[in-house]
Amino acid sequence: MDIEADIDTQAVYPNALTLPGRAAFPVLVMPAELKRRSLHTREGHATLIHALAHIEANAINLALDIIWRFPGMPYEFYRDWLGVAKEEACHHELLAQHLESLGYRYGDFPAHNGLWEMAERTSGDLLARLALVPRTLEARGLDVSPGLRDKLRKLGDARGAEILDLILRDEIGHVATGNHWYRYLCAQRQLDPIGAYAELAERYWAPRLRGPFNLVARRAAGFDEAELAALQLE
Repeated sequence: MDIEADIDTQAVYPNALTLPGRAAFPVLVMPAELKRRSLHTREGHATLIHALAHIEANAINLALDIIWRFPGMPYEFYRDWLGVAKEEACHHELLAQHLESLGYRYGDFPAHNGLWEMAERTSGDLLARLALVPRTLEARGLDVSPGLRDKLRKLGDARGAEILDLILRDEIGHVATGNHWYRYLCAQRQLDPIGAYAELAERYWAPRLRGPFNLVARRAAGFDEAELAALQLE
């Protein structure tokens, strides 16, 4: 990513688990408390766009959190995640603007905090963070984005579908960034990436991933054939 910044790679900041930069809305609830609404209603359509906007808002914080929380990595690590944060902010803005075109604003609906909860659980180990946020939770977006895009097209929401195509393109790069630095740390710690992933997923209670998987997008994001085979054996 074409970003240059003056970054002190050794800086250590006070450790805190508070969520950075989040407004009072949307109200956060447990996933089971979120109401299911038909996509064929305007409110249901807006709820989907709102949920996607919330994912992108979390993704901004996740990219910035990994920059300040984990010192001692190469300069390129911090530059890469700053670029990810910039693109996630663009995604959030596009979705928030689209939501306004439907008559709603970001924060009008409740949301859940699953992405950030995993960030808190992995706050003490960069390898776990890379394994379970970009390579697990964010990679899941590669699997579900095409289906969501097709649903929006069927609703006649060409703009929403266009935004999801753009997000999928960028998210392939974000997951690739996670894969690159995960393998970098595995090599440093002399760990087998597949074995280490299985151990971390169990230790940090990662969600069990179920197909279908977007194998084309996952290959483009840097998952190798052995990883994809292990994924499909879950």
